[in-house]
Amino acid sequence: MEISKLGEFGLIHRLTDNIERKNNSTKYGVGDDCAVLHYPDKHVLVTTDMLMEGVHFDLTYIDMRHLGYKAAMVNISDIFAMNGTPRQMTVSIAVSKKFKVEDLDEFYYGLRAACNKWNVDVVGGDTTSSFTGLAISITCIGEAAEEEIVYRNGAKDTDLICVSGDLGAAYMGLQLLEREKAVYYGRIDDMNRRIKAAKAAGDDALVAKLQKQAQELNDFQPDFSGKEYLLQRQLSPEARGDIREKLRGANVHPTAMIDISDGLSSELLHICEQSGCGCRIFEKQLPIDYQTAVMAEEMNMNVTTCAMNGGEDYELLFTVPIGDHEKVAAIEGVRMIGHITRKELGKQLVARDGAEYDITAQGWNPLRDGNGE
Repeated sequence: MEISKLGEFGLIHRLTDNIERKNNSTKYGVGDDCAVLHYPDKHVLVTTDMLMEGVHFDLTYIDMRHLGYKAAMVNISDIFAMNGTPRQMTVSIAVSKKFKVEDLDEFYYGLRAACNKWNVDVVGGDTTSSFTGLAISITCIGEAAEEEIVYRNGAKDTDLICVSGDLGAAYMGLQLLEREKAVYYGRIDDMNRRIKAAKAAGDDALVAKLQKQAQELNDFQPDFSGKEYLLQRQLSPEARGDIREKLRGANVHPTAMIDISDGLSSELLHICEQSGCGCRIFEKQLPIDYQTAVMAEEMNMNVTTCAMNGGEDYELLFTVPIGDHEKVAAIEGVRMIGHITRKELGKQLVARDGAEYDITAQGWNPLRDGNGE
């Protein structure tokens, strides 16, 4: 169905009419000029992300359902990174004429699946047209008691540096998808050249044969067996609210915390800069999944570089007082990778052979020339 047949308000009704409120703080959601929220005893956390087609995502290899899920999760992750609880979300999208109503149905299916997982209410947003593809802007609103909020500026000398999950898998999933995309378009270009040559030679039979092969090529699906985890980490990341709950259950309150969106190295430097400290992390302690290591070797890439600079893992990077060592060691899914030092000692990665290297921010930078997904 063409979006123009529904119009803006018809589209809004189609996408939001079945949304049920889950939070007492949501007094009124979609349907008026503003949503109405009520937080009498809590601080309010607000985060916003923009996702642009061709910059943050490539519709060659991510479908609208996965895109909706990922767009919601990366915002929910920011609330968890402040040790808060996500409650509401607004969603604004700009679409070009290439998108149909069913495409937006799929996007909202994925987005609502992510919101339902963490009991987040979709309370508003906006829709408009675009001449340059798909643009998405999401704002997530959360809550936290004042004493529970964790900022990036609280790390102190001797604090332990911890990370949830594993690192580098999302980046290797992206490299895998980019490789298969290049192979696919290479075959398409080669086929188009052969068809053009056959037409120039007047060989109609060969043209028909090649056009049939080109159609079959459009239906080709690469074999990703054995690499499913890498694709899941790239296309369908998970916000780590479970880790936040485990920390609370163990009575561990982080001194600083951030989610890993731009790469471990970049996030470490954010914490060190805002906390006025240095750090030492140890290569041998970096958590790396087997599929990540295998894929890095296959692509002749250094797996430590991938883990340090890859980005889009959306794991939680946090610091805790050294006295919480035993508590943190007992939490499944958390790895201690180093410790905070005085600022004058710098920010160092200690290699397996004991050599030390300065940590530099080589992760994702959306304003750097030449960046794509």
